[in-house]
Amino acid sequence: MSLDPRRLRPDFPPLRDGRLIYFDNACMALRPQAVIDAVTAYHAEYPACGERSLHRLGRRVDEEVSLAREAARRFLHARRAEEIVFTQNTTHAINLIAHSFPFAPGDVVVTSDQEHNSNLLPWQQLARRGVRHRAVPFGDLEALRAALAPEVKLVSMVMTSNLDGASIDAPRTVEVAHEAGIPVLLDAAQAAPHQPLDVRSLDVDFLACSGHKMLGPSGTGLLYGRRDALARLHPTLVGGGSVEDSTLQGATYREGPERFEAGLQNYAGIAGLRRAIEYLERVGREAIHAHEQALTRSLQAGLERYPDITILGPPPGRRSGITSFAFAGTDAHDVCLLLDQSAEIAVRSGRHCVHSWFNAHGMEATVRVSFYLYNTEEEVAMFLAALAKVHHALT
Repeated sequence: MSLDPRRLRPDFPPLRDGRLIYFDNACMALRPQAVIDAVTAYHAEYPACGERSLHRLGRRVDEEVSLAREAARRFLHARRAEEIVFTQNTTHAINLIAHSFPFAPGDVVVTSDQEHNSNLLPWQQLARRGVRHRAVPFGDLEALRAALAPEVKLVSMVMTSNLDGASIDAPRTVEVAHEAGIPVLLDAAQAAPHQPLDVRSLDVDFLACSGHKMLGPSGTGLLYGRRDALARLHPTLVGGGSVEDSTLQGATYREGPERFEAGLQNYAGIAGLRRAIEYLERVGREAIHAHEQALTRSLQAGLERYPDITILGPPPGRRSGITSFAFAGTDAHDVCLLLDQSAEIAVRSGRHCVHSWFNAHGMEATVRVSFYLYNTEEEVAMFLAALAKVHHALT
C-alpha cells in the first residue's frame, strides 16, 4: 500500500499554505483537523467528569474514554482494553513502572547505553531505594544476555532511538530476557507512530508510547501492561478514581487500569488520541514506514555529498525516518536557526535528551531531521537546497 502525502496535507492546518517544512516529527507530530475537532468538542459539548457522573454529559465522557481505550487496544494488538493505561506521555508511563514495580534493595534494571533521559533518569532515581542501573551497548543481544544476572529484575529498552533512528531487535530482546525469567518494558515512543506493533506477538510485559508523537494531543500517552504484569504493580500515584472505597485507616484499590489513573483525566486529550489512532489506522503504518524510508534514502544521498559531515546511525534501510548529522566545525544550533529564518524549515538541534550518549562519545550536538506521513520528496529537495546555502554561509 503506497502513501500519497499530498492527499493528507490539507488535513493539517500548519501545512495548508505550503510555506512550512516541518521536519521535527521525532519531537512532536502535527495534528490533523479531526484531532483538533475532537479536543474542541469535549470543551464545547460535554465538558464534564467521567466515572461517577451519571448525567448525560458524564455518560458521554465515559463513552469517549471507553472508545479510546478500545482503539488503543486495537492499535497495539493487546488482548484486552483493560491492559491499556492512559498516561501523560512515555515519560510518565516509564516513571509509573519505576515507582510501582516491586523492587527491593540490590535489584538491578538493565537498559541500553543509548536511552532517552526518560528511560535513564527514572532508574537512576531508584538508587535512593537501593536499586541499581546497568547499561549494555545498544542492540547488543550477547551483551544483554551476559548482563542478566539473578539480581536483574527488569529490562527496559528503547525500541527505536530518537538519536539516530536505529532500532533494536525487539522480539529477540524480549526473548532473551524472558529466557532468564526477567520482564521487559519497551519504550515505543519512536516506534508506535511509524510501524505496526503487536504486543501479543512481542510477548512484552510493558510498552509505553506518547500521543503527541502519533498525531495526538500533548499530555496524552499509553502504557500497555499484560494483565498479569499490571497485577504485580503497586500504585504509587493515588487518589480519586483509583479506589473502590477508603476509610481513615486504608483503601481498597480498583482493579485494571483505573487503579493507575488517579485524579481527573485529560478527557479532551483522550478523545483526540482516539481520532489520531483512527487516522493512523486509515493510512496504515506499513505505508508510513515505507514512505519515511524512501524520504530518508533521498536525504542521505544529498547529505553524503558533503565531505565534512558525520551522519549518525546505520544506513537508511536500517533507520526509521530520523537522520541526525553534524558538520565539522559548525554549530548545530546555528544550522537549525538559519534553516528556520531563511526557508521556514523546522528541524531539531542539540543532544535530543540523550545527553549520556553525547557525553560518552565526546560529541557536542547534531542537527536532527525527522519525517512523518505528510512530508514529501519535494520538501527533501528544498531542504537540501537550503542546507547548501546555510553550509556555505557557516564554513
